[in-house]
Amino acid sequence: MPGDHPTLPPVRLPSDAELARDALAAPLLARAVRLARWAGPQTRVGAGGDLVDEQLPAAAEVLGLGGESDELSEGDGEAYASEAWRVAVDTGLVAVEDPADEEHGRSDEDATGTVTPGEQLALVTSGGPQDILALWLDALDVVFADATAPVLDDLAGVIGDDGEIDFESLDWDPEEEAEFLEGVLGNLYLLTVTDGGGADGPVPLPVLAASMIVPDDMGEPTDDVLEQVSEAMMRLDDQFRLLEPIGLVSYLPVDEALMVEDGEDPDAADGIGAGGGDGSSPVDEEDVTRYGMVRLTPLGLYGIRARMLEAGVDAPLVGALADKDAHALLDGVAGFPELSARAETEQWLARRSPADAARDLLAAARGTDGGAPLRRLHCQQALSLVGAEAETAVRDVLDDAELGGLARVWLAELGRGDVPPPPESMIFWLAIDTIAAQLDAEDEPEELQELVEGLVGQHSGFFEAAWRVDHPATGDVLEAMGRLHRDRTVSKDARKAAFKARSRAGG
Repeated sequence: MPGDHPTLPPVRLPSDAELARDALAAPLLARAVRLARWAGPQTRVGAGGDLVDEQLPAAAEVLGLGGESDELSEGDGEAYASEAWRVAVDTGLVAVEDPADEEHGRSDEDATGTVTPGEQLALVTSGGPQDILALWLDALDVVFADATAPVLDDLAGVIGDDGEIDFESLDWDPEEEAEFLEGVLGNLYLLTVTDGGGADGPVPLPVLAASMIVPDDMGEPTDDVLEQVSEAMMRLDDQFRLLEPIGLVSYLPVDEALMVEDGEDPDAADGIGAGGGDGSSPVDEEDVTRYGMVRLTPLGLYGIRARMLEAGVDAPLVGALADKDAHALLDGVAGFPELSARAETEQWLARRSPADAARDLLAAARGTDGGAPLRRLHCQQALSLVGAEAETAVRDVLDDAELGGLARVWLAELGRGDVPPPPESMIFWLAIDTIAAQLDAEDEPEELQELVEGLVGQHSGFFEAAWRVDHPATGDVLEAMGRLHRDRTVSKDARKAAFKARSRAGG
């Protein structure tokens, strides 16, 4: 059976135009654009292109973040302005001539740089959706770097004689930190697309942290593992707070009250206090939302998929097969969940006339390769979406050895009463083909077990006829039927039939 299905389920995304609108509406990018339009020759920047302290109040005012409010504490507005300015610089929305650029003869620490509009700023109004999304991905890279940077509560002892940060003294590995967050976002992506390909339900933060920490084969987590999960949750809480303003996620932060142990000074708390030394889980199942809830937005799904593709990961997209031929469609949806396969097929059908689509699907369903049974299964499902307009094309293959059984089933489901009865050889060929497709599609679920037992019960002497079927998968199917059937005598008969089928094929 084929084993080359995509490693990830396909994702459903809005149009590029909708995603581009979401990107421009992301608070952090919107602030960066606003500051880029405000900036000019009078804007003063220091080394590295950062706004000098004296400029920050004005920048915060431009963003509507000046002063204090119920939402903002003192200095918050200037911090947001500084963050947005850094995004504007790093994405090319503004161009800065660094005052410390010795090439321009300006190494004075008190010098200020020159600011001009960046090449990317014009794209905000004149660029297409792909231009906007490329700009947003650059901004995401900036925020991702910030999210994986070390937390420097105290710089004492980490600044070397050369003025650079001594990362070794921080016990911080930038590659390891980035890999961890990439893994978390990858797991969040997988949980989202597995749930149907959209971006609907939020995921509890403890689930994400545990997915990276707790081994799959571990039963009850140890106290040490629970402590690691707790620490990971707190780091992720900080990171998702940074990633939300760029539009990657929708995030409900950890309730700060949970970070305080009973009787502990709130200022001294540095971890989640709901877990305990008794080995209890840090998750209160009755109120899991207090431990943080995160959801990838549609824009976030786009962004994580883009990063996966760049890393060489196969991350299919619903709609990507719409312009392909029928063979590519039927092969492509082989590893898709049911809802995603249907959505992909509907998009493919929408671009073709019903009659042409039906003929192309039936032609693509033929074959004796390992993927052919599953192609025929998906062909039948696709034809059900075409409806009665496929009837002429289906009747044309009634006498086809590979498609005649499929055609009869489809016509019967359509309610046609003039369907010719199939010869016995076609009945057993279709039975083998159907089970071969289900084995590949479903990985032997309980439904397949019921199918096997139903087929054997309906046909006396099933295996005596089945081992003679001229189908490439006959031996494999009969062996699988032996594994699946719960009656030992029947299982033994199935294994004998499989041996006969393979001997016949080999002879």
